[in-house]
Amino acid sequence: MALSGDVEFHIRQNFPYAKLPEAVKKTLGSQREWEKSVFKFSVQNQLRWKGNIVRHVQRDEKKYYDQLIQYSREHLMLFPYHLSDVLIRKMRYTPFTYYLLIMQDTMQAEKSYDSLPNFSAADGVRLLGIGRNQYIELMNQCRSKGKFFRRGKPVQSLLPARPVLEQRIESWWIVHLGSVTEDDVKLCSPDEVKVVDSIIDVGPRVAGHMDRQVILSLYNRGLIYFDVPLEDNDHIQVPPLEGFVMNRVQGDYFETLLYKIFVSMDENTSIAELAGVLQIDLQLVKNAVSVFIRLGFARKLAAGVRHSSLHPTWQEYIQETSKKVNTGPMLLDPINADGTLAVAGEEVALQPLISFDESSADSSLPPGGKVASDSDMAAAGGGGARRKRIGFLFDSTLTAFLMMGNLSQGLKSHAVTMFEVGKLANESMTSFLAELDKVDADSTSEGAEGEAQRYFHHAITLRHTLHFLRFNSSMSVGESSEGGMGLDLLRCESLNGLDPASCSRLLNKNYSLLVSMAPLSHEIRPVSSVRPAHFGPAIAEVSSVWFKLWLYKELQNGPPSLLLVRGTRLRRLPSIFQSYQWLIITTWGHDPSVVAASNVLLALNDALAHSAVLLQGYGAQPEGDIIHVPFPLRDEELSDTQPFSRTAPWRHSAVRQAASCVDMKRNCGFLSLLYTGAEHGRPVSSAHAGGGHIQRTLSSGQGRPSPAHNTLLSPALDPVSERCPSVDDLLAMDVTDAGASQPATGASDAAGGTGPSSSLAFTRTSSDVTTEPLHIVVPAEKESDWVPLDLCFGVPLFDADLNKLILEKLVNQQLCAESSLEELLKSTRRLALSLLHFISLNQDTPLGHDAHSDALPSHSATINDQVSDIPLPTRPLMFAGGKLSPYHH
Repeated sequence: MALSGDVEFHIRQNFPYAKLPEAVKKTLGSQREWEKSVFKFSVQNQLRWKGNIVRHVQRDEKKYYDQLIQYSREHLMLFPYHLSDVLIRKMRYTPFTYYLLIMQDTMQAEKSYDSLPNFSAADGVRLLGIGRNQYIELMNQCRSKGKFFRRGKPVQSLLPARPVLEQRIESWWIVHLGSVTEDDVKLCSPDEVKVVDSIIDVGPRVAGHMDRQVILSLYNRGLIYFDVPLEDNDHIQVPPLEGFVMNRVQGDYFETLLYKIFVSMDENTSIAELAGVLQIDLQLVKNAVSVFIRLGFARKLAAGVRHSSLHPTWQEYIQETSKKVNTGPMLLDPINADGTLAVAGEEVALQPLISFDESSADSSLPPGGKVASDSDMAAAGGGGARRKRIGFLFDSTLTAFLMMGNLSQGLKSHAVTMFEVGKLANESMTSFLAELDKVDADSTSEGAEGEAQRYFHHAITLRHTLHFLRFNSSMSVGESSEGGMGLDLLRCESLNGLDPASCSRLLNKNYSLLVSMAPLSHEIRPVSSVRPAHFGPAIAEVSSVWFKLWLYKELQNGPPSLLLVRGTRLRRLPSIFQSYQWLIITTWGHDPSVVAASNVLLALNDALAHSAVLLQGYGAQPEGDIIHVPFPLRDEELSDTQPFSRTAPWRHSAVRQAASCVDMKRNCGFLSLLYTGAEHGRPVSSAHAGGGHIQRTLSSGQGRPSPAHNTLLSPALDPVSERCPSVDDLLAMDVTDAGASQPATGASDAAGGTGPSSSLAFTRTSSDVTTEPLHIVVPAEKESDWVPLDLCFGVPLFDADLNKLILEKLVNQQLCAESSLEELLKSTRRLALSLLHFISLNQDTPLGHDAHSDALPSHSATINDQVSDIPLPTRPLMFAGGKLSPYHH
């Protein structure tokens, strides 16, 4: 049973039982239970025996550490390096021995390699040299039968006898003497004896002052160990991950701490500042950062010994290593404020290996966007006053696309960094963009179909978005517009791992502006914020089913919808869905999928057994049709009273109504309009489209529609005349110029799971173009044929044309101006209050939020629900005929 927060607090503060508050004593019941809790907590959190209350519970120090190691081994935890002075020096228990026994236990139990947690597996690879492939090979040898049907080789004989010979150590690490006996000294060479004697006489020494080969030899025999010294004002850099093992998450205290620090760490924040932001003990933060450095996942900036004082063997090693490095120094080397490379205390002029100039940038960069120069990056990330950045919020869907798309050789390490670290910092952005530049829409999509094609187009749209946002002088907030701001990529799931207060402090410290990817998966809670300003969901409920129903009620328009409570069972479909052949099913907390009406009851009742479900009409034909209306909208567009058409969707009355209840002038995103064909639809005779003709087609796959060949979804303004293109202009466009992508699915969909709501948006792709004459089928142009389906805040990546249009509008309408952001803050609060009030009116139980409490957006709050998840529905609701009402079946 997990200990309560009060009990853990008093254990950490070394309270004896007699001084515990009465409430804590009542929780525990007796002093014996208190002692059990102290011992359990101390072992689970690998606390030191000295200086902690556990010494009064378990008085035998050696027995305590034996039990601590046994527990850590059984639970596959990282070796407790912070206890090296006791475990290695006094008990002769080295990290190599620890991981050797873990590997032995795992192999004897015939468990898979994936059973090892991520960080433990990475440390095991570093010391044992046993990765996934080596593990499988060893298991095959162990299982193979010998002569006369005898079992294969024993596990112990297959495992290495000593650590990997070439260990990654740094010249500034401190060498400590381990457990050395007279017999050990007899087996040492004269040079090794000299090193041992010098450590005994002088004390711990800097590794760079001694022969590198000698200390490696002593380390591999377990006679010395290394300490990674860190000071309060040290700064840490996280390069793209190399050698990270993606197995599973264990969930122990130290692993949780590592992931919290991973997403919070950047080279402009000192270790002491990081501890203050996270409100975590400073020594715990140092312990975690030292592990990152040992594993090679982080580097200390401006670290090292002056080159002139290094031992000759270290000087040779540094020179040889520098010749083998193929990655730009921006990623892997400490950089001084003046842009020079700090190597072992010496300053060396930077010679970037990755050149990136205007000619290699995306040719479609909008006004204000530019390629970052070295001076831009030095100004944004170098020394001096800290300049805040733009944070682009994404979910795991994006990392799945980048990892599974086989887009370029070097892109996977960046995708792993985005997923595991939860952040890709501006310092790594040049290398990341260089890898994205290798993804070419025309060449790579020729041999790609279906899912793979969507990966390519997402990568290209992402590249355009990053080029636009990074160092765009028109995107500066609260500072000089010259040069713009740097850009960090932030994974929402990683930020949600922080407590709300820490997340708020982190975002306020590092960022002036947040921009969300749209749409974010419904399977996560979006990180919502008003300080810093956020172009994205106002609160988490905006990305839920509740927001759709609120929108339909406010607009008195929308597809027929039925919200059913968990445990409900339907014998037949309500009459409002009888004219539909395709329906949308949205399971609570998951992304929508499209199913045939003939099969919906079985799927619907299965889902209702474990979740609330929203059922919506989608299409009377084998497909629905969706167009997206991008915003921010101009006053001229909102006041345009011309008749609605597919090429001018902003003229739909629902758009004007939505703008009256949602700020569509100071936020960015898109409103999706759905043509269901339930009552109207007419085929149109062929029309010219670049010399050919287009046939609207559909094929189903995995229970959802595949992309249909669509005309341009959003009107592109002429940058000179700002004239909206006519129908003839749109039909005359070269289809290959669209560069649009197929819609995204969730990360789970990439592995066969459920995809996000963006799977309901249809766009055309360059691979859809054929030279065969085809036939255009265009739905009726009547406004009443189209209904609002959803409204998403942020910047989409599933459609290149929609993405470009929204980014252009964002700059052209000066959304980053202080006055605009202040108005956005007010409208965000109004939207949050209105939505939460709507939910409370349609619930039989009170909300976790108090509609008038500080849980609502404030000037300094990051909205992550601290009380409960998004409230579940307690009574069924139906939207039909422009009205929302209770449903009685």
